[in-house]
Amino acid sequence: MKTTKYYIAAISAFITWGLFSLVLKPIHEYPSLDILFFRVFSCAGLMLLIAFLFKRKQIKETIEIFKALSKSEKRKSVLLNIGGSVFLMANWFTFIYVVNHVSVKATSLAYLVCPILTTLLAYFILKEKLLKTQWLSVGLSISGCILLSYTDIMDMFFSIIIGLTYLAYLVSQRANRGFDKFIVLTFHITLSALFLLPFYPVFGGPVPTEFKFYLCIETIAIVFTIIPLFLNLYALSGINSSTVGMLLNINPMIAFGLATFFSKKILRLCRLQHTVSFLPQC
Repeated sequence: MKTTKYYIAAISAFITWGLFSLVLKPIHEYPSLDILFFRVFSCAGLMLLIAFLFKRKQIKETIEIFKALSKSEKRKSVLLNIGGSVFLMANWFTFIYVVNHVSVKATSLAYLVCPILTTLLAYFILKEKLLKTQWLSVGLSISGCILLSYTDIMDMFFSIIIGLTYLAYLVSQRANRGFDKFIVLTFHITLSALFLLPFYPVFGGPVPTEFKFYLCIETIAIVFTIIPLFLNLYALSGINSSTVGMLLNINPMIAFGLATFFSKKILRLCRLQHTVSFLPQC
C-alpha cells in the first residue's frame, strides 16, 4: 500500500504521454524545432512563475540542502541535473521530429525499446534486483520489438535514439535524490530553455500567428509536459527505475491503438472518396 501512490503516478504519466500525438498532429506543418522552442520556453515561464509564487519555501530548502553537501556530492548533483536537462531536451526534439516527419509507429516502438534498456541498465548500473517475471517481460518485449521492426529497420533506428535519450534521463534522475521534485523539474526545464535561447534567432522560423498553434503549445506545456514529468519524478522517488521502465509499456500500447484507429479511419475516408469519384456527375 505504501507504493500504490507511486504506481498510480507512473501509470497516469504514461497514459498521458500515450495520447501526446493527438495534440502534435494538428501542428505537424510547423518545423519540429519551432515546436520544441515554444514548448520549452512556455514550460520554463510557467514553472518559474509557479515556483516563485508558491514554492519559495521549497526553493530555500533546496538551496540549503545543496550547500550542506560535500564537494563530491555537489559535483555529482550538478552533473546529474545538467545531464538531466540535456537528455530531456534531446528526447523532446527527437520525439517531435519522428512523430511529425517519420511515423507515429516509430515513436511507439521507441517506448517499447526504452523499458528493455531501462531495466537492463538499472540491473547493471544501479544494481536493482529483478524478479523472474520482470526478466520474462524483458524477453517478451525484445521479441515484440524484433517483430515490429522486421519490415522497417529505420523505425527501429529512430526508436532507439528516442529510447536512449529518455532512458538516460530516467536513470540519472533515479540517482538524483534529496531535493524537491518540482524544483528539480523547474531547474531542468529552465536550463533547457537557456540552452535553446541563443539558437532561436538563428534556427527559429517566423513567429506563428495562428491561435491553434499557441493553444496546442500551451496544452503540450501543461498537460503533456509539466504534469506527467512531475508525476514521473515523483514515481521514481518511491519505486525502482526498472519498475517505472516496465510501466512505460502503457505509453506505446495507447499510441499504437491511436495509430491503428486513425489509419483505419483515413483508409475508410480514402475508399469513400475513391467511390464518389466514380459516381456519374450531375
